[in-house]
Amino acid sequence: MGISLEELLTLSELDAQAIFDGVKNPWEVLTKMESFILAYAKTLPDDYEKIGEDIWVGKGTTIEKSALIKGPAIIGYNCEIRHSAYIRGNVIIGNDAVVGNSTELKNCILFNRVQVPHFNYVSDSILGFKAHLGAGVITSNLKSDGSLVTVKYDSKNIETGLRKFGAIIGDHAEVGCNSVLNPGTILGKNSIVYPLCSVRGYVPENCILKNNGEMVERKYNEAPFEVQNRKVVGT
Repeated sequence: MGISLEELLTLSELDAQAIFDGVKNPWEVLTKMESFILAYAKTLPDDYEKIGEDIWVGKGTTIEKSALIKGPAIIGYNCEIRHSAYIRGNVIIGNDAVVGNSTELKNCILFNRVQVPHFNYVSDSILGFKAHLGAGVITSNLKSDGSLVTVKYDSKNIETGLRKFGAIIGDHAEVGCNSVLNPGTILGKNSIVYPLCSVRGYVPENCILKNNGEMVERKYNEAPFEVQNRKVVGT
């Protein structure tokens, strides 16, 4: 049993999509980040600049002086790495992404146009195309008892074999301010998490998780961002 990449992520929205070759479940790539980055860096085009030990940055990216970056890391084109951002290594950032003030990244993948702009912690996680984290959102990557992380999906528990695993956040997902995504959380495409939520398990695509635990379907009208809610059957 596996969770298909296609139901969560648009691989064409990551230049380094080859990291997912042969992968059954998306979190499996988290164990090969360092080796992949070092090999993939040898194939980068000439408009990438090596700015430090095992750190490569694409053309058009701005890095503010107070940011700290440790390799291995690949940062794509036209990104913003803002004040006091801390990139701790084993990080792949796509194009047009924003890593904001006091945001910390470690062992993670950010697809194109991801925004983690304010006081975020993203570790052992994957954020899909145009995913956005509100201020203070945390991906918790380690269980309190240190046991291996499981994913609760489709009423079953999937063993990941990983001691550290935060979240997989699907394309266009939006997480409200000061929410915590507990280890093994999966957010489907176009899902929304209200502020101040403690999230565990799986939020299906096109659904909204409210901070009282209620799950509703996200239903779109003709107006671009207008949403109607109706209770999801069985929740």
